[in-house]
Amino acid sequence: MRFSTVPQSQHRLHVAKSSQYLKVLKVPKVLKVLKVPKVLKVLSPVQGRRETQAASLTTEHRTMKAGAGLLSAVVLFLLVGAVLSQRAPRPKKPTKRPPTSRRPSTPGPFQPGPFQQEPREPTDLPPVIMGSSDMFEECPQVCKCSRSYPNTLFCENHNLRAVPVVPGRTRYLYLQNNYITELTAEAFVNATEVRWINLANNRIQRIDKQVFERLPSLLYLYVQKNQLKEVPAGLPSGLEQLRLDKNRITSIPPGAFSKMGNLTLLDLYHNQLSDRDLGKNEFRDLRSLVQLNLAHNVLKKMPPGVPQGVIQLFLDKNRIDDIPKDYFEDLSHLAFLRLNYNQLSDKGVPKSVFNFSSLLDLQLSHNQLSSVPAFSSHLEHLHLNHNSIESINGTLLCPYSLEVEPEDHSLMPRLRYLRLDGNQLSPPIPMDVIMCFRHLHSIVI
Repeated sequence: MRFSTVPQSQHRLHVAKSSQYLKVLKVPKVLKVLKVPKVLKVLSPVQGRRETQAASLTTEHRTMKAGAGLLSAVVLFLLVGAVLSQRAPRPKKPTKRPPTSRRPSTPGPFQPGPFQQEPREPTDLPPVIMGSSDMFEECPQVCKCSRSYPNTLFCENHNLRAVPVVPGRTRYLYLQNNYITELTAEAFVNATEVRWINLANNRIQRIDKQVFERLPSLLYLYVQKNQLKEVPAGLPSGLEQLRLDKNRITSIPPGAFSKMGNLTLLDLYHNQLSDRDLGKNEFRDLRSLVQLNLAHNVLKKMPPGVPQGVIQLFLDKNRIDDIPKDYFEDLSHLAFLRLNYNQLSDKGVPKSVFNFSSLLDLQLSHNQLSSVPAFSSHLEHLHLNHNSIESINGTLLCPYSLEVEPEDHSLMPRLRYLRLDGNQLSPPIPMDVIMCFRHLHSIVI
């Protein structure tokens, strides 16, 4: 058997053709190798010679093709590797962090704790940027002073047993959340210009009469959550807000609120005041009073002598069972009245006692009422939940006849919110109620 090799010129020809094809065709990702099966035949001598010659020519032709195919495969393999190496993913550019104005933190002389905000009041200060106490030579070591608020002294949450020496420049003084048990006459001897004092959540049992007499500029005094048994005496006449809620107050000394014509808020919530502790003229001099909070005491009667200018009167959680017929005649500005959690029944509530035009919000929930009391067409919110009401008659409550459309639309009730859940009522809502109170946005049954 003869073997023949393909001439070098033919190799070059095949390689050139292969390179031309690669320029036009895309490189396949998978190369397949086909195997050619061998065929065995038995031949005669003559046929054998002829077949041998033909086979020799065929073998040479096949060998030439195989060599060209092998070279093409090698060239393709090299080109695929080159292409893949060129298509390697480009490295991403490093992302630069945006410039920041923050400087590395350096340890200061102390780490102030979180500032505890008090309930929102008109005179609340914005968040404070704390500084070291050595900013001001007179700043007490147990307190904190702020460069942003040089007239403010922060002494809250410091486990203080007594009031420290207050600098004369102080206008706003925070002393809440400590263990102060009393205020002596010398407590604020230097701070004669102080306007705001917060003493909430201490253990104060006694306040010397002369403490506040020396503070003529004091406007806001917060002494809630302490252990006082009576209203402090000698309060400055210019005081505007006085919070004494959540103490143990059982008495009000005679003249405690005298000459306090600028007081707008008096909060005596959650104490132990009874009817005998509230004299007829107790609140007489409070001409500017806007809010009076006597909720959560032990009152059985409506408080006497409420100033005429009061807008908000809170009497929740007492034992009141009766309201005098003419009680609200002089309270021409009263807009918000809360009598929740009392012992009011139909017998103790006169028919038209709540029918006055200034009243906007009336809360009578958790009482013993069996019918809806009459109210003014100006009322906007009515809370009657958790009583003993069995039915509601819109025809009786409506200030005009439902059979005739009112020409004067000012007579149309302005009631927007009505709560009747917790009674002996069941849906649906009576049609006369819907027809009368056309401004109702929400009704709960």
